[in-house]
Amino acid sequence: MNPQDLNAAPTSSDIDRVRTFLLDLQSRICQGLETEEQLGGGSARFVADEWQRPEGGGGRSCVLQGGDVIEKGGVMFSHIDVKHLPASATARHPQIEGATAQALGLSIVIHPKNPHVPTTHANIRLFIAQKEGMEPVWWMGGGFDLTPYYPVLEDCVAWHQHAFEVCAPFGEAVYPEYKAWCDQYFYLKHRDEQRGIGGLFYDDLNVWGFERCFEFMQAVGHGFLNAYLPIVQKRRQTPYSESEREFQLYRRGRYVEYNLVYDRGTLFGLQTGGRIESILVSLPNLVSWHYRPEWAIDSPEARLTSYFLKPRNWLQLDQQST
Repeated sequence: MNPQDLNAAPTSSDIDRVRTFLLDLQSRICQGLETEEQLGGGSARFVADEWQRPEGGGGRSCVLQGGDVIEKGGVMFSHIDVKHLPASATARHPQIEGATAQALGLSIVIHPKNPHVPTTHANIRLFIAQKEGMEPVWWMGGGFDLTPYYPVLEDCVAWHQHAFEVCAPFGEAVYPEYKAWCDQYFYLKHRDEQRGIGGLFYDDLNVWGFERCFEFMQAVGHGFLNAYLPIVQKRRQTPYSESEREFQLYRRGRYVEYNLVYDRGTLFGLQTGGRIESILVSLPNLVSWHYRPEWAIDSPEARLTSYFLKPRNWLQLDQQST
């Protein structure tokens, strides 16, 4: 293949293919999560909310609230036009300052009710910027990550095994690179703490050319449910105490802090005057903060931060290593 072909910007037909895939994936994910809600005894369903953006474009936000398994879940599709790129985009790519852009993607955040079922997040997206006198600039990004409150080692290993399998067809270096990037990205600097056990994170991906990058987007999108649903199925019926529920709400505070302070997607949405309900749907309905809580050294609550919320090579761990 001619190297110049790899740099070619996606055509309108290519963009339509991405859009079709994202909308279909949105429906599949909602269906899969609703099935788990039903199997867990719940009756809550996703409500679809179609919206238009005055600047151009729009989206479909699907939100489930008040379930027995999922306390709040958002599966959000958007395809928007951006007339004035915000600082969150141009700081990393100064060459696109003054350009117009299209951004389309799917973002998922699931906050389960049971403290033994982890919160999870996933995102896949395509960004294209263009201005007069410059060839279009494009890239893809995304990934998925897991935020447990009462983690089980086998779940952490399985999560990363799925991430490894998603990346394997694209090269040996892909999983280690994107796993490390995820650890670096989902880090609360002010707490000196990881948000969760990580997974995959990538951005600015275009070096493979559109077709190969799109294949990777599809692999990540399909791989998310394959990684997450088995954990939900194993843990959704685990009994929990009121104190464990209180700890879950306390730890959700870290999730809120990260999304409001560091998350690029949140910042991009706020700086482009995006639809606020869609931008902040990632926040849980219930959350709490406590002043300097203390946990017994050998407690599961203390072990979360002392062991699990550390970057690790999860694929080399077993039950005896902890």
